[in-house]
Amino acid sequence: MEPALLDEVPSLDLADFTSGDAKKKEKFVADLGSAFTNIGFVAIKNHGLSDDLRIKLYDTVQHFFSLPEAEKKKYEFPELFGQRGYIGKGKETAKGFKVADLKEFYHVGQPEPIGDMARNVFPGELPEFEQYTVEVYKTFENAGKTLLKAIAIYLNLPEDYFEDKVKNGDSILRALHYFPIENPDLVPDGAVRAAAHGDINLITLLMGASAEGLEVLRRDGKWIAITALPDQIVVNVGDMLDRLTNHKLKSTIHRVVNPPREKMGTSRFSIPFFMHPRAAMDLTSLESCVNSEYPKMYVNMTAGEFLDERLRELGLKK
Repeated sequence: MEPALLDEVPSLDLADFTSGDAKKKEKFVADLGSAFTNIGFVAIKNHGLSDDLRIKLYDTVQHFFSLPEAEKKKYEFPELFGQRGYIGKGKETAKGFKVADLKEFYHVGQPEPIGDMARNVFPGELPEFEQYTVEVYKTFENAGKTLLKAIAIYLNLPEDYFEDKVKNGDSILRALHYFPIENPDLVPDGAVRAAAHGDINLITLLMGASAEGLEVLRRDGKWIAITALPDQIVVNVGDMLDRLTNHKLKSTIHRVVNPPREKMGTSRFSIPFFMHPRAAMDLTSLESCVNSEYPKMYVNMTAGEFLDERLRELGLKK
């Protein structure tokens, strides 16, 4: 029997999972699993990010994107394939689309990289940029690890199944600026702030954006707006977790639509955290998620191989 279609994202409290109350923990796992098998999105409170830190981060991010183009481009390094630093306008095109998204963004990765992982680059003009992005990175990484424990339990895996796979992982904090469009008539046909796409990673954690626009594609083909209360973050399944679970947990297509014409001249800022495992993680679908009713959908590959494939599809890697 198909689960009921949802008109809004379910709201859960992460404190129920960590409280030590076995019944609350069990219910949280069941509710999270239900949301991720149905709509692929959930709103979470008690995630560890304070209002004060969120406001400081947004202020700093807005300051960076208000810098002159020449200043921002000092932190753009093509050889990093968009994995660190500034990525300018017109550089990323969603898979399957021919027109670039109307955005620019800045990537912060693992604060303490190991081996041959890329090192972060930070704008020298804004020392607080490093301070706040790294603090939020660590906060979301901790929340993400907790959510992955709940996901592991739902999948009948050991609670710490993901722990060694995401330790020193390739996670990314992305500060996004959907820049103002002063003349909407000059926008290329089909160009939107973020075309319909699925995220690459295991799970995405997203704090509230500065404006509306995020929509998710329900499985009946209807787009529904995603909004979270000020004390919530939105969490969704990424393509890697979808592959691992043979589409049991759904990486749902979502987009950021252009605002009404009268608001095209305004900015929108958004800061998602894309939780990635280490490149060596095997994404081969779990045997428990494959059977005669749900035959295996995906070819075997590692997280690193999948990320490389997607970066090429996005135009960030040639």
